[in-house]
Amino acid sequence: MSEPPNDLTYYNRPLLKESVWSIDIPLYYFLGGSAGAAMTLAAALQLASEKGQSDLRRVSAVCHWTGIVGSTLGAVFLVHDLGRPERFLYMMRVFRPTSPMNMGVWILSGAAPASIAAGLLANRRGILGAVGEACGYVAGVFGAALAGYTGVLVSTTAIPVWQAARRWMPVLFLASSASSAAGLIETFAESEAARKVTRVFGTAGRVAELAAAHQVERAASAVPRVGQPLREGATSILWRGATLLTAASLAASLLPGKSRTRRVAAGVLAMAGSLCLRLAVHYVGDASARDARASFQQQRAGEA
Repeated sequence: MSEPPNDLTYYNRPLLKESVWSIDIPLYYFLGGSAGAAMTLAAALQLASEKGQSDLRRVSAVCHWTGIVGSTLGAVFLVHDLGRPERFLYMMRVFRPTSPMNMGVWILSGAAPASIAAGLLANRRGILGAVGEACGYVAGVFGAALAGYTGVLVSTTAIPVWQAARRWMPVLFLASSASSAAGLIETFAESEAARKVTRVFGTAGRVAELAAAHQVERAASAVPRVGQPLREGATSILWRGATLLTAASLAASLLPGKSRTRRVAAGVLAMAGSLCLRLAVHYVGDASARDARASFQQQRAGEA
C-alpha cells in the first residue's frame, strides 16, 4: 500500500505478458513489408511502361523478383517462429476478415504466386504475356496489403503502446516498407525514367515514415507512461536510430547529382532505418507489456 492511491497496481505486477514472438517476427515484418512494397512498385513501373516507357520493363522484373525472394524469406522466418510448418496451413482452414493474422496468411499466400507469375510471364508475347501483365497488377494490390497488414496486426493487441498508436502504426509500416523497397531497387535502376519513379516512390515513403513515426510517438504519449519506452531506455535508442537513419536517407536522396554512390548510400540507410524500426516496434511492445503501470494508467485515462 506504499503506492500512491491514484496509481495503484496489482502488487506491482504486470497486467499483461510480453509477446512470445522471437526475433523471427520483426525480420518477417521487414522482409515481407519490403517485398510487398516492391510488388507495388513493380505494378507502378508496369503501368508507366505501357505508356511508351519500355525501358522500365527490366526494373519492373527486378521488383517482381525482389518481391518473390523477400516474401519467400519472410515466410521462412514466419514458419520458423510458428515452430511447425503445418501451423501456417492450419490458419488457411478459415477465412476471417476480422482477424489480421488470418488475413495476413491469405495475403502472403496470394502475393507470392501472383508475383512469380508476373516475373515469369510479364515480358512475353501473346496470351502468356497478358496473363503476366494481369498477375503483375494483382501482385501490386496484394503487395500493398502485405506491406501494411503487420501494422494492423500489432495494433489489435492489448499491448498499451501498440494499442495507443493503432491509428498510425499501419501507416508507419506501409511507409517504411515503401522506403526500404525503393532504396533497394533504386540501386539497380540504370535509366533516368526508372530512377525517377523509384525516387518519387522512395521519397514519398521516407517522408510518410518520418511523419507517421512522429504521430505514433505523439499518440502513445497521450498517457505519458504508455509512451515511455519510445522516449527512455534501450528501446528508445532503436526508435531514435530508425528515425535518424531514415532522415539521413531522405537527405541523401534529395541531394543534387546523379552519383551512384549517393544512391547506394541512400538505399542502404533506408533499409537500415526500416529494419531498425521493425526491431524497435517489437522491443518497445515487450517493454510496454512489462510495465505494470502502463496498462492501468491507460485504462484510468479512458484510452484503452
